[in-house]
Amino acid sequence: MTTRLLLPTLLLCLPLAACNNHDAARTDPGTGKATSPAAEASTVGKTVQDATDKARKELAESNISVSNGQSIKAEITPQGELLINGTAVATDAHQRELLLDYRKQVEAVAGAGMEIGVAGANLGVKAAGEALKGIFSGDTQGIEGRVNAEASKIEAQAKQLCTLLPGMMATQQALAAAVPEFKPYATMDQSDIDDCGK
Repeated sequence: MTTRLLLPTLLLCLPLAACNNHDAARTDPGTGKATSPAAEASTVGKTVQDATDKARKELAESNISVSNGQSIKAEITPQGELLINGTAVATDAHQRELLLDYRKQVEAVAGAGMEIGVAGANLGVKAAGEALKGIFSGDTQGIEGRVNAEASKIEAQAKQLCTLLPGMMATQQALAAAVPEFKPYATMDQSDIDDCGK
């Protein structure tokens, strides 16, 4: 991340970030308690994490759409049923097992994406805080290095997510072969895996 990219991040996160030097305490007007930049960043991170936890719970408990642009709606229920326009497709135990495996893989990829989103939000707050500390203290040395170190961790998480895709595609292809009604929704191909790392 260059300093040119750091400035837009700073501006977007400015309302969330600390304006005082280093971790100097200040008062939260809502509670009257002392806060610090680190505490504010932690609060933002917790808010994002809470939203992610809620989304993950909903994903686990709700039907997962696999329509992917198709005009006819398709979903997989938490019990492993395939619904086409709300009507359950007759499946045997093996087919339901494949549907559940595929559903778990979709959940895993979505969950990994959510974690990357949380890390990105935390990085934005951290970058803004680092930049503001530098502005107010006059010590701007090392800001980019510290932010880049955090960004490299997110990049590693993204690469880890990409490793989940080959297994997901293999399960999708097996499911399409076992359940003909699912075949129109098996749209993932090798280019999705190849493009993931980019």
